[in-house]
Amino acid sequence: MTDRAARDVVEIYTDGACSGNPGPGGWGAVLGYGGRTREIYGGEAPRTTNNRMELMAAIQALEVLTRPSVVRLHTDSSYLRNGVASWLAGWKRNGWMTAGKQPVKNADLWRRLDAAAARHDVHWLWVRGHAGNPGNERADALANKGMTEAIAKERGARTP
Repeated sequence: MTDRAARDVVEIYTDGACSGNPGPGGWGAVLGYGGRTREIYGGEAPRTTNNRMELMAAIQALEVLTRPSVVRLHTDSSYLRNGVASWLAGWKRNGWMTAGKQPVKNADLWRRLDAAAARHDVHWLWVRGHAGNPGNERADALANKGMTEAIAKERGARTP
């Protein structure tokens, strides 16, 4: 890969977190391009799942890109990676039903992810979580920050 080609690739690390499953959750993403880094995160309360937060991290990261890009998206989520690489095409072909004729869980987010990814040339890469990879560790910290803020916001909303 030439230096210019390497600069033109957007490197993204994503992660999701959940306190309880379901429970309050958060997502985080680190985007790197041309020597610059951008961090984004958010959360949901009171009840979401870790899988929904993993999907949301990837969705938000891809949706924040302002033009079609070559993307290397790193995730520690087997659910996200397997969904994109192995299951998504079949779900779409089967009208968002699984091979067992059950509705696909999180179909709303899978559809949104599919639309967001369609704008880009995305290379989906699995990384081992909590193994010292700086991008993955930072995405994890952002996901936890989003979860913590969602919990705090929910508690504030319940205070008279």
